[in-house]
Amino acid sequence: MSDQPASQAAPEAAQQTPARPVILACRALNRVFQSGETELHVLRSVDFSLFEGEVAGIVGSSGAGKSTLLHLLGLLDTPTSGEILYRGQDLAKLSPEQAAKVRNREFGFMFQSFHLLPEFTALENVMMPARIGAGAIDWMKSAESVRKRAANLLQRVGLGARQGHVPSRLSGGERQRVALARALINEPAVLFCDEPTGNLDSKTADEIFKLIEEFNRERGQTFLIVTHDAHIVERTQRKLHMADGRFVDP
Repeated sequence: MSDQPASQAAPEAAQQTPARPVILACRALNRVFQSGETELHVLRSVDFSLFEGEVAGIVGSSGAGKSTLLHLLGLLDTPTSGEILYRGQDLAKLSPEQAAKVRNREFGFMFQSFHLLPEFTALENVMMPARIGAGAIDWMKSAESVRKRAANLLQRVGLGARQGHVPSRLSGGERQRVALARALINEPAVLFCDEPTGNLDSKTADEIFKLIEEFNRERGQTFLIVTHDAHIVERTQRKLHMADGRFVDP
């Protein structure tokens, strides 16, 4: 697989491409939604490479296809056609069980609406991906170590004193900090961030992005961020622009 950026990426993005291995890529990726007799082409033959250890940002207007691309790369949705490669492996060849393991262990997710479970505390929400990924016997063995790891992550994102609070008792910024800790609990290689600052004021958005930068720098984890926020995307290491289901020049 080539380490050069896809031809569809903007020249600006190509100039900032790090000399690192490709960790995740898609080739000729299409996503078509059917509504009655109408076909909606959300992604149109997209080629894209994400490089190990980078923070890449994709910006574009609503309907550009950026969230759809993120969901496909993260195995939250299935492409109409094309291939997705993780560390060179074609993910389409995985069984549903194998794909679920990759999604749970290798990928982490942050969303604009947080998606925290309202009846669970911050600590329990952070632990949830590890609990879901473990069988009953494995969970009995690992629960305490996961609990300690979750508590350490909450401390790291500034919520050590709030770990016993349910989401309704947390501010929007605090909920997104919990979501970031949850995304990190299984020590994933790639974190997908879908409008992670979309519901936050500019000061809180800046704090969340600083945490992303710190985890990237300290742990070498790869981040793919899709956003409307030009201020956020300008701070990423590589900026790409989407319109009408394709990468375009800015």
